Amino acid sequence: MKPENFTKLAPGRTIWMPEGFWAFVPDPLPPNIDWNSNLVTALSAADRAVGELAGLGRNLPNPHLLINPFIRREAVLSSRIEGTRASLSDIYAYEVGQLRFWEYMDTEDVREVVNYIRALEYGLQRMNDLPLSLRLIRELHGILMEGVRGSSRAPGEFRRVQNWIGPPGCSAAEAHFVPPPVSEMHQALDKLERFLHDEQGLPPLIKAALAHYQFEAIHPFLDGNGRMGRMLIILLLCNWGILPQPLLYLSAYFAMYRDTYYECLQSVSTRGDWNKWLLFFLQGVESQARDAILRAKRLQDLQRNYHQRLARTRVPATTLRLVDFLFEYPVVSVPQLARYLDITFTATSKHVKALEEEGILRRAGERKRNQLYVAVEVLAAIENPLTSDSSSTR
Repeated sequence: MKPENFTKLAPGRTIWMPEGFWAFVPDPLPPNIDWNSNLVTALSAADRAVGELAGLGRNLPNPHLLINPFIRREAVLSSRIEGTRASLSDIYAYEVGQLRFWEYMDTEDVREVVNYIRALEYGLQRMNDLPLSLRLIRELHGILMEGVRGSSRAPGEFRRVQNWIGPPGCSAAEAHFVPPPVSEMHQALDKLERFLHDEQGLPPLIKAALAHYQFEAIHPFLDGNGRMGRMLIILLLCNWGILPQPLLYLSAYFAMYRDTYYECLQSVSTRGDWNKWLLFFLQGVESQARDAILRAKRLQDLQRNYHQRLARTRVPATTLRLVDFLFEYPVVSVPQLARYLDITFTATSKHVKALEEEGILRRAGERKRNQLYVAVEVLAAIENPLTSDSSSTR
């Protein structure tokens, strides 16, 4: 890391370390923000989109039909930014307990994504009893890193040694960015925690954007910082009551504009270009809120279509229960469904066959035992891109 890359406008200071490299210590939040017309316009558009999404969340008769798939999609995309290759189908197959239909997949990648799901679901539940705090962040990190790559690098504990960001195998002196040393790191984390709970009068979306940058700049763990920083966004919005349900995620946007994402974070550190980062963040919020609204409507329309089609064939109510379950878990097995419906394997197979004949379920492979079934249209509605006019342009 070169100190000459950090201008006088950088929101922090570079310090020389005795080990022979420079590190960056970010200033406490909040910074002075240039409330120009572009930023105000972007904030207004993002607020409107989030407000519409929040209204949708409050009116959902069964929000879990959207929450479960949205969380899993976020976990896949956030982990993909860090290099994992697991797909949404892989994750559902793993949760059913059947991996053999996806023999090509990297099980280690799948476990990383599943850990993200576990950590996020735990965090959303834990906030009912514990404020979003450094303690909770450590707990979430412990779950995130359990039994996967990096599990030997102090999961659930803030780092006790220096880390850095750069090409594989580079030294701290050669790194693109070196976060604060341990003693400075703890002070910065304490100030970040106070910022999260202080009433500064800042708009919540601006506050979330600032918090995400600060967490990434502090880089308090030896591994998993990116995933934790992105998870922090949705936890904050739910904790502050901006969203009644966890329906807004930015990893799809960050993944689509990955280079710009990292460039914006770095431009804050080196030049204090907060507006560039805030505009990018707010445009991502608007884009993904609109995406979530359209994706939710697409899923609701598909569910309504299935019910109408099946009503004409006069299927039992149990079959309709099974259909609704597919919107939470679109990759299923007969034993899994038998447990859910609390009926026999044979009876469940008849319901599955009825949905297969209607084209709602499709067999994955041709095995006679341990067969998996996929609700292909549901899976597509969750993960396939929407039309180009469903998101704002940057």
